Amino acid sequence: MNEYDSEKVAQLLCEARQLEMTNTPEDADVIVLNTCSIREKAAEKVFSDLGRLRELKEERPDVLIAVGGCVASQEGTGILKRAPWVDIIFGPQTIHRIPELMRERAQSGKPQIDIRFPEIEKFDHLPPPRKEGPTAFVSIMEGCSKYCSFCVVPFTRGPEFSRPLGDILAEVSTLAEEGVQEITLLGQNVNAWRGQLDDGSQADFADLLEWVCDIPELERLRYTTSHPLEFTQRLIDAHAHLPKLASHVHLPVQSGSDRILAAMKRGYTSLEYKSIIRRLRAVKPGISISTDIIVGFPGETDQDFAATMKLIEEVGFDGSFSFLYSPRPGTPAANLSDEVSQEIKTERLHILLAATDAHSAHIADSMVGSRQRVLVTGHARKDAQELAARTDNNRVVNFPGSASLIGQFTYVTISETATHSLRGVWRASE
Repeated sequence: MNEYDSEKVAQLLCEARQLEMTNTPEDADVIVLNTCSIREKAAEKVFSDLGRLRELKEERPDVLIAVGGCVASQEGTGILKRAPWVDIIFGPQTIHRIPELMRERAQSGKPQIDIRFPEIEKFDHLPPPRKEGPTAFVSIMEGCSKYCSFCVVPFTRGPEFSRPLGDILAEVSTLAEEGVQEITLLGQNVNAWRGQLDDGSQADFADLLEWVCDIPELERLRYTTSHPLEFTQRLIDAHAHLPKLASHVHLPVQSGSDRILAAMKRGYTSLEYKSIIRRLRAVKPGISISTDIIVGFPGETDQDFAATMKLIEEVGFDGSFSFLYSPRPGTPAANLSDEVSQEIKTERLHILLAATDAHSAHIADSMVGSRQRVLVTGHARKDAQELAARTDNNRVVNFPGSASLIGQFTYVTISETATHSLRGVWRASE
């Protein structure tokens, strides 16, 4: 989501203010930090970066420094107390106002802040979609209304609201007609999307997937991040009959302990979560499942952690984003007592990561020798002489091939595995 927002910020500044991108802060006229507050480390990094920019601001007072995203929404004027050299503060729902805030800053000489949550206004004022490669993000909803006890997102991005169906289909169609081959639909709880139809009835996320897949120029569709509470049978069935829908689902579980899930206010049990996975694999054998897991939630016992490890073994995740619990200001969980030491939590995280990495490696090994349809996204990061591509189940494959393949689908045979990627062989005859 932040990557999508950052692209829109850059596009806005380039089009509305005739600026161009630079990778060197010393050359910049405007510096924007688009932030995340989901964990304490990410939030503190913002102030560390702002501290480094202070000297630059003192040397060049005309440089505009803007802070956007969730830290901006959470801290508001608190940013100015810690970093009074910041000029503009904007929230995730007010990125479209950056040019206007810049004008107001120039006219008033005072810092400008807008961290409101206006529904849909943001999308009505953002620049039109623009192809910048064979893949693209399309945001279909914003905010969250689940209020998990550990999560700050409802407070920094506001409540859930869905973009109108017509706007989404128009954006996807535009990108597909420009040559984008793969779209990822974005939302904090993307499968909570709902749309009003002309006849007064309501469409759900499964309906949206069908309509997006009907766009002829689009070849592959992904979505993230989904929530178990909204993972309906209709959505599961969509994976059975929509060939364009990628064979990968990112479905955060957070814990395998029902006691911890209840304390997190997730609204489901481990058995209900496993039921979703079982039904998904029944209609789409081999589908890749990745997840999010929090280790060390307040009061997590050895038995709770063992339940999480048991779930990992039963599901066999193809990757996870796993982190130590980070208390976020203003959330209910931040007030919970916690007697588990940091050493024990860190040890648990290492055990969990070893298990999920082993599952991921096993799945990678099972792909060796298989023929995979991949979208070639560009040159490999470590070797510009090679190409990078992504499989249907969301694996990166690097292989030698012609640069003319970039932006196209092709077939490669998986030859070996690496730590976080695969290697493939491409033959022109294929």
